[in-house]
Amino acid sequence: MIVITGGGTGGHLSIAKSLKEELNTRGIKPIFIGSANGQDRLWFQNDDGFEEKYFFDVRGVTNKKYLGKIISLLKILYFSFKCLFIFRKHKIKKIVCVGGYSAAAASLASILGFKKLYIHEQNSKVGSLNKLLKPFAKEFFSSYITPSTPYPVAQKYFDIYRVRKNIKRVIFLGGSQGAKSINDFAIKLAPYLQLQDIDIIHQTGSRDFERIKKEYESLNIEVDIFAFSNELESKLQMSDFAVSRSGAGTMWELVASGVPTLFVPYPYASANHQYYNALDLFEKNLVFLMKDNELDVEVFKSYLKDDYIEISEKLKGILSNNGTKKIIDIILER
Repeated sequence: MIVITGGGTGGHLSIAKSLKEELNTRGIKPIFIGSANGQDRLWFQNDDGFEEKYFFDVRGVTNKKYLGKIISLLKILYFSFKCLFIFRKHKIKKIVCVGGYSAAAASLASILGFKKLYIHEQNSKVGSLNKLLKPFAKEFFSSYITPSTPYPVAQKYFDIYRVRKNIKRVIFLGGSQGAKSINDFAIKLAPYLQLQDIDIIHQTGSRDFERIKKEYESLNIEVDIFAFSNELESKLQMSDFAVSRSGAGTMWELVASGVPTLFVPYPYASANHQYYNALDLFEKNLVFLMKDNELDVEVFKSYLKDDYIEISEKLKGILSNNGTKKIIDIILER
């Protein structure tokens, strides 16, 4: 039996979902162990693809003051021992860590219980938890570190790929937690996009949804607006251009779908990893890249005049659709 652990944000959870779906095709239902405090429960509470789901009251350790760090570490240690009982109950042999603070308890338990640990690092800069765990891992999967493994994007994003010619619809994506800078940028652009007969799709994040909805209403502009969705493929299929944070999950889903994109990295991401996630694609002239404080309406208008046939076609060639299969093959074989 296999445990998949990790989460907290959509990028980690999308990997967990892809790996779970590949295991399901092979007749295997894994166990999920995550946190009760992030998005883990929202994604997987009712997911029948898992044999069992456990959500523990754990939180991240970084960016906390001294007492907060101690409390978080003690909780992780406590739930690690609970994980040992879960491992025994379900006869767990292998633990797959997809990163994020949600993975800490089960990953530590894998070391304490002498179980095989497999790690997937989604970002260009290795996260603090994965960095600590790496010496104990049987395998370490990354799309950025040699030997690299294709990013495990779900097949449904490859299935909706199409070449973009004329821009008739722009999607704004702030990641699973939303992005105020992208939301405000969309409002600034909205009157111009309306004049150009370009439709808007906008994922705002839950915290900013009501404010941005009222802004569009005051402008008398109809948009497809929603707080969050973990089933974005239908929205991406309709979109001809994207403005997005560059969390690894969303970034590679946009690449697989062939959507030309302006990436706006989250400026406070650890080790500035969102910037480095997108940098290689930017240097290959396959995407656009602007920092939060560089967002410029006039520059963006110039992007809308370009023909993106060549970029769409090149995006298709840089990511293999067998990343998930390769990872699961290795986990099952070793």
